[in-house]
Amino acid sequence: MTRQFWMAAVAALCLTTPVLGETAPTAVAYVDGAIEASLTGGPGDVAAGKKVMTTASLGNCVACHQIGTIPEADFQGDIAPPLDGVADRYSEAQLRGLVANAKMTFEGSFMPAFYKTEGFIRPGAAYSGKAPTEALPPILTAQQVEDVVAYLMTMTE
Repeated sequence: MTRQFWMAAVAALCLTTPVLGETAPTAVAYVDGAIEASLTGGPGDVAAGKKVMTTASLGNCVACHQIGTIPEADFQGDIAPPLDGVADRYSEAQLRGLVANAKMTFEGSFMPAFYKTEGFIRPGAAYSGKAPTEALPPILTAQQVEDVVAYLMTMTE
């Protein structure tokens, strides 16, 4: 019984260890809109970032941005700036800040805050009574933010 308990404890610790290294959305330090340090303590994955950028239930960047490096993505938007050459215009820290919460750089931006859990306006409470009262999870995980940043860093002219 004791051995099974310790094995279960070690397994639980191994499963939670990656999360321990993450910066929580409420602890992110923005400097002029940029986030200097990785949210996960490690680099992102370029291929995973591309998937996040083109998947409707994840980041879905192509819904608003033109992305010439992903011509196979259908119905690319044109209501936000094109992302071609974005790594030449912004540093990695600036891109991380823009993906996490663009409003920290561009106050009036309509881009969603992908790594935020507080400060939301919830009109559903006044009109439907169905707005959640508990904290909302971020749209993207810390790893997904790092993955998108890794892909964006490949986009040079």
